[in-house]
Amino acid sequence: PAFRHFQRCYYRVYFPALAADWLQGPYLYKLYQHYRFLEGQIAILYVCGFASAVFFGLVLSSLVDRFGRKKSCVLFSLIYSICCLVKLSRDYLALAAGRILGGLSTALLFSAFEAWYIHEHVERYDFPTEWIAVTFSRAAFWNNIIAVGAGGVADFFAEWLELGPVAPFVVSIPLLVVSGFFAVKSWDENYGKKRALSKTCGDGLKRLLSDRRVLLLGIIQALFESVIFIFIFLWTPVLDPHGAPLGIVFSAFMAASALGSSFYRLAVSRRYHLQPV
Repeated sequence: PAFRHFQRCYYRVYFPALAADWLQGPYLYKLYQHYRFLEGQIAILYVCGFASAVFFGLVLSSLVDRFGRKKSCVLFSLIYSICCLVKLSRDYLALAAGRILGGLSTALLFSAFEAWYIHEHVERYDFPTEWIAVTFSRAAFWNNIIAVGAGGVADFFAEWLELGPVAPFVVSIPLLVVSGFFAVKSWDENYGKKRALSKTCGDGLKRLLSDRRVLLLGIIQALFESVIFIFIFLWTPVLDPHGAPLGIVFSAFMAASALGSSFYRLAVSRRYHLQPV
């Protein structure tokens, strides 16, 4: 019972943050198109977001450990809310700044929350480490459900209520407020070991270059992500001229992704034994 209570305490902060993030997926390109920007200008805005996520992803783990993981999660809610508000502006430089803040927020979402959970699970509550996988597998399952639902909700506000492509970004803000509120109310602060940023990056680079398998895995992952980013940029301008409901299409993509994860789990199960050697 104590573990389940702890899980719920984590999920009610993490799940609204995920929902706010997924809501912004279907209509980002459409919003910039609505503001009459050219395809090349939109591409630069996308690159700003991706480059920001890469840069902050490199340095944030050390900074989050020093600053405090709970404060970092609350900071995520604040920065991402500002990022959503900036979408109301038609100024190109303001939108570029919003994309940079979005990259920072994404890096925080995928570092601070899990780091907070693992520290509390092991250090404060002393639960078995095997139970960490239980929490994260359940989070992954609900992440897929939330992503599918987010596409439908975005379509409802943007198309059915005819509020336009900026509506999903505005709807994200209350979810971010809820996430930040529960973090402040029910989470305790924790910190990581203080490590020099140069040492952290240097150790990572050494591991990458010293083990051929790690390097190959990194190359494969980079190539795969590159294809995904190209797909993320192109699917809206390809389908939108045909009148496709973007939110519903996004939900279909997320459902297909969830199906792929399920097939993988089935393939590596004891029944089929398709684990790589």
